[in-house]
Amino acid sequence: MRLTVLAGGVGGATFLRGLLAARPDADITVIGNTADDITLFGLRVCPDLDTVMYTLGNGISVERGWGREDETWVVKEELAAYGVQPTWFGLGDRDIATHLVRTQMLDAGYGLSAVTEALCARWQLPVRLLPMSDQRIETHVVVDDPENPGARKAIHFQEYWVRLHAEVPAHEIVVVGQEQAKPGPGVLEAIADCDVLLLPPSNPVVSIGTILGVPGIRDAVRATKAPVVGVSPIIGTGPVRGMADKVLAAIGVKSTAAAVGLHHGSRTTGGVLDGWLIDTSDADQLYEINGAGIAGHAVPLWMNDVPTTAAIATAALDLAERLRR
Repeated sequence: MRLTVLAGGVGGATFLRGLLAARPDADITVIGNTADDITLFGLRVCPDLDTVMYTLGNGISVERGWGREDETWVVKEELAAYGVQPTWFGLGDRDIATHLVRTQMLDAGYGLSAVTEALCARWQLPVRLLPMSDQRIETHVVVDDPENPGARKAIHFQEYWVRLHAEVPAHEIVVVGQEQAKPGPGVLEAIADCDVLLLPPSNPVVSIGTILGVPGIRDAVRATKAPVVGVSPIIGTGPVRGMADKVLAAIGVKSTAAAVGLHHGSRTTGGVLDGWLIDTSDADQLYEINGAGIAGHAVPLWMNDVPTTAAIATAALDLAERLRR
């Protein structure tokens, strides 16, 4: 079975662990979000790609859900001692090695796809990890400017999330460089040639949304012969993890499983979904999802451990099989 997965960071990586447990013999391609990427201290950092790589390579910090296990922070402390900004984003010593290799290869002229392949070789990943694009794309968030009352300013998504903890209103999401970008090598082929296309519980705006926003990718998803099944990142009225509710508000979408499913839309009406898994606690929203032309199904969606996540992945694949028939 050839499976293609559009993935963000922690949620996507967690789902992938369950998918691998459920279908260990599947040929899995992961198209990773790169719009969270940022340059810090002269190093190119790709948070979502690295979270998938570390998680599936058994190098992730399980406690944090991001970064390396057994991490040390000597370089961060020394940078702070020098007064180097930003101090709100810290890179661990082990993690810095990844960014050094990436930056060196990018500066030497290699594309991000080739760099990611080289990095993944060290971790011996059981999947193929592809950046959504080799071009530089960065998500910015428009917020109130505290230094100029009544004015607004755009800040990098990482500053909004890491420094401000998404605690200030987001008025607009601006994805810089997206319109000029192209899908990365192998991305369109992975979408066209798969047996099932999965959208795991990743942020619908700044993860799944930015992947679909790369010119050509949304059209490829709409055109694939494979069933497209998504898993809601919202349970009840809030995200399972992260700040999806804050950025959904910025684009005028309610923080509910049905609203996110309708935001993605049915492929029968120009959207990207054939099926949509929601949590059993949200089963009363199925009528709305089904009424929009999306095959909704309610199952427990809390990814508490690998077995429960494998059950979610299995439910998504079962729904895809029913849609195929």
